[in-house]
Amino acid sequence: MSTQSVCEKCGGTGWIIVERSSVSGAERCACLSVGRAERLEERSQIPPLYRNASFENFKTEGVQELKSVMSAVKSYADEFPLGPYPGLLLIGEPGTGKTHLAVAALRRIMQKGFEGVFTDFQTLLDRIRAGYDSTSNSSNKEAYRMALDSEVLLLDDLGAHRVTDWVQDTVTSIVTHRCNNRKPLIATTNLPDADAGSSTFQKTAVGPEYRRTLRDHVGDRARSRLFEMCKVIRINWSEDYRIRRGKRF
Repeated sequence: MSTQSVCEKCGGTGWIIVERSSVSGAERCACLSVGRAERLEERSQIPPLYRNASFENFKTEGVQELKSVMSAVKSYADEFPLGPYPGLLLIGEPGTGKTHLAVAALRRIMQKGFEGVFTDFQTLLDRIRAGYDSTSNSSNKEAYRMALDSEVLLLDDLGAHRVTDWVQDTVTSIVTHRCNNRKPLIATTNLPDADAGSSTFQKTAVGPEYRRTLRDHVGDRARSRLFEMCKVIRINWSEDYRIRRGKRF
């Protein structure tokens, strides 16, 4: 026997009758918002490793650069959806906390009632490619539509895939659609970008070596759209927190 209580206002229907200026009408009952944030998180596909990621448990280790980055990401989430940019792009070296901060922002946004979906770049492309197979299951066939139409999309590790024309065309299509329709996109990438302040060369034993950039991996059009729609934040910190954390054991 179910012990779930039934709303006294709507009787469990989700609708209540209201009268304004002697005219009757139906509107959504406030009970529908109860527990909505929890339901949204359950459907968000956030990996278990980041399920509890928040601004409160992000470790800055007293580093001012990381404190400033966290403050900027938090401001984006707090202002959403009224901020100047519908999207957020976090650029930085591996292990600098980009995914943690991106998920913290997504969770803060979902607490406001917006629906969000997490996917990593390579898995999304694999599922979209599988969707072209006539024997593919329906969930794979829906991957591309999800990337286009989800209310808020978190795309982790953007550019972490072998570069092909198909990959660049797919990324351009997704980013362009979301930009044109002002559908928020939160993205993270390890790839450097000179316009974001990243160095595109690294020192090696034989001299400076070119580092492949965000433009090299996603193409000019997708990169241009990303910079148009996103608040771009570069994490100017190179120490891998995963390795630093491992040294404590």
